[in-house]
Amino acid sequence: MAKQPAGKNTPRQREQTKQQTQSAKAGKTDWVSKLDRWIYDHRSTLALGVLLILIGIGLFVAFISYLLHGPADQSVVRAAVNDSAQDAAPETKNWLGLVGASIAHVFVFRWFGVGALGLPVVVFLAGWKLTFGKELLPLARLTKGMLFFTIWTSLFIGYFVRITDSVSSASVWCGGVGYEVNQVMATLLGGGSIVLIGFMLFVFIIFYFDASSWSFTWKMNWPRLKPADTDDYDDDTLQDYEKEEEEEQPAPKPATNGKPATSPVAPVAVPPTPEPEPDVRPAPVAAPVVAAVASEPEPVVPADEPVRTSRIISFDDPPKNGKPVTATTSQGSDFVVKQPGETPESVAPAFDVPVGEASSDSLVAEHGPYDATLDLPHYQYPVVDLLTDYPSKGAQVSEVELTENKNRIEDTLLKFGIGIKKIFAEVGPTVTLYEIIPADGVRISKIKSLEDDIALSLSALGIRIIAPMPGKGTIGIEVPNKNREMVSMRSVILNEKFSKSNFELPVILGKTISNEIYIADLAKMPHLLMAGATGQGKSVGLNVLLTSLIYKKHPAHLKLVLVDPKKVELALYNKIERHFLAKLPDSEEAIITDTKKVVNTLNSLCVEMDNRYNLLKDAGVRNIKEYNTKFTNRKLNPEKGHRFMPYIVLIIDELADLMMTAGKEVEQPIARLAQLARAIGIHLVVATQRPSVNVITGLIKANFPARLSFKVTSKIDSRTILDTGGAEQLVGMGDMLLSSNSDLIRLQCPFVDTEEIDELCDFVSGQRGYDEAYALPEYVGDEGGQDIEEREIDLSNRDVMFDEAARLVVIHQQGSTSLIQRRLKLGYNRAGRLIDQLEAAGIVGPFEGSKAREVLVQDPQHLEEVLRKLRDQ
Repeated sequence: MAKQPAGKNTPRQREQTKQQTQSAKAGKTDWVSKLDRWIYDHRSTLALGVLLILIGIGLFVAFISYLLHGPADQSVVRAAVNDSAQDAAPETKNWLGLVGASIAHVFVFRWFGVGALGLPVVVFLAGWKLTFGKELLPLARLTKGMLFFTIWTSLFIGYFVRITDSVSSASVWCGGVGYEVNQVMATLLGGGSIVLIGFMLFVFIIFYFDASSWSFTWKMNWPRLKPADTDDYDDDTLQDYEKEEEEEQPAPKPATNGKPATSPVAPVAVPPTPEPEPDVRPAPVAAPVVAAVASEPEPVVPADEPVRTSRIISFDDPPKNGKPVTATTSQGSDFVVKQPGETPESVAPAFDVPVGEASSDSLVAEHGPYDATLDLPHYQYPVVDLLTDYPSKGAQVSEVELTENKNRIEDTLLKFGIGIKKIFAEVGPTVTLYEIIPADGVRISKIKSLEDDIALSLSALGIRIIAPMPGKGTIGIEVPNKNREMVSMRSVILNEKFSKSNFELPVILGKTISNEIYIADLAKMPHLLMAGATGQGKSVGLNVLLTSLIYKKHPAHLKLVLVDPKKVELALYNKIERHFLAKLPDSEEAIITDTKKVVNTLNSLCVEMDNRYNLLKDAGVRNIKEYNTKFTNRKLNPEKGHRFMPYIVLIIDELADLMMTAGKEVEQPIARLAQLARAIGIHLVVATQRPSVNVITGLIKANFPARLSFKVTSKIDSRTILDTGGAEQLVGMGDMLLSSNSDLIRLQCPFVDTEEIDELCDFVSGQRGYDEAYALPEYVGDEGGQDIEEREIDLSNRDVMFDEAARLVVIHQQGSTSLIQRRLKLGYNRAGRLIDQLEAAGIVGPFEGSKAREVLVQDPQHLEEVLRKLRDQ
């Protein structure tokens, strides 16, 4: 047996080492992911903020108490360390007991003395910012000042304690640091140590308060050197240098041709932004950075400062005598809009506002492009670990099975005299596609007629023949696999085709026969009509669509309107109400289940559509993408009603139930939205179990070019939803056909479980959201439909045939529209109006379905009295 060389591992050992390394990395990644999730959870932030506030207050109280009772507590603290803390605690005079005395003893006596009072202030302000999301005072700047105050105060007081105190120990007022450092400085500098301490204060003041901006300092023109390489300096240094250089530049020379003479300005080199680390989760495409070229160098915003999204600007009077117009901001800075010598006509306004307002390029240069995601700056996109990792078994069709099916297809066709040149097989997750090149002179219709014979020879549940294949000179035969492959949601989310997709509304629809992920852009569909019998995967398909949108879009860019007449299918998404959902202002729940609220919501979306079209008209753009781009570049004035528009996706889980209960009240707004709402970012996904013509009416169907069908019960239903057969031959469990742009594609829908949806919604809802759900425009619908109809009937303007129709109904004791139509030879609409007028007059009763209306007047004499009263009114 050959001996293993020293220093080398066997392949098995290397494989074990590799697995251990991967397991360690996976464990570390999982730990880091949980830590990040805890950090960005608004509940954790709130708890930490309140804790810091309490700690800051407690430290301040403990330090003040120690300054008053410190000498008495020193022996108690020492006794607690050496002996028993329980015995020493009752003797403590500190207001926070032995714990407060011990902590104060370290910070005050051993370290900083009175200067330690600055530390609780920093802790309190940090807790305030975490709790309330805003700063009482600038936290970063104040922290620097307090740290200097802590150390310098200890040194300053320590100097006087050293020269007055004969005991060589630290005082409560200066702390150990101040006393010991002064001892060292006295040995080296003697009395000059106080000069060094004073110089430290001087240096801190001129840098902390920016003494270079004081009007009384440095009046002389000191020589200054501009840094040769600006990349070695931070943004603040460059801003200060350029500001001072602009002040020293001479005034522009008089114009020779009516234009001022300008001097070239050196461009400012901005330090390059470091490349972000790649993220395993799919993230949206970053907004483009807009570079604005100004006549004067604009200050560079430091990377650690938050981007300001709004600013109130008031403008001065128009230019006079060639002086520049400035815009005075709320922060006291001047914003140059117009250069000297320019005429008002030469200045282009930023948006449709009067000349003199700030240009959009200047606003972008100062504030940066508008970013809607800053309302939720710490929002984290869901991670793939929330989805179950189902093991992939790969192709479930063996070579033997492929060969047998191929031979059976050839034998069946040869029995009917149909020759074959070639046959190919392509294995998919649900079906295998056999492509046939028939011999010359074979009629395609003859092969299509043999569908049942081929299915019989293959012992298959049902096959589907595509003759011919679109774009190919072949005939396709789709044969279901005996062992199907499950397509998991995790596998398609991790696919690069989805993670790198730049679609506006990317939705995963499934995996094709060629095992490719099929992703569509809902914004270009622009609406989707889904159908399928009970238990065939329709609800899972809706969950897949919602999951892909939540994984890819930020809450600021997408809002969902969910209609669930079943009340249980979409209930899990209630948790993300404050992130992704939209609802009516007076609605308690964001998931709409009541039919009346559905009607009001659909009409509210119509109002939102009209409002958005008015904004597009004012902005001079044609669609939501152009509008949001213009708004992001600050070319639209929010004071004129302009706002960033998120996409709105309306999802209706069961249309048939709504059509049965509401009918025209639901059909009309759906048809109107389907016709017009595409350009302004409102898209519809409508699903139904029964794709019949009275549910999917012609008005609705005409505006849904993209249709998706799971398995249906009959060929008639397949033709209703897809305009062609084939959906009745699907094998179920997510097997579906997509009809888009006259193409018919067979897909296998991914599987996502209820537990995965629950974890996804928990992840999103655990983060900080908006104060409430996205509010749709208020819409007050008509209440009491029958009363409305009665109020619309004006009995003072009765039909000329009213009396004759009333006598006819009373004589025959039959309140029927067909009776009036037949006997009086009237049209159906006029006869229907007569029946409504008779009902309003109290002659016949209300509508009772297929039965005739009840006649309330029993004899002609009573009728004549009723008619006479109507004439006298």
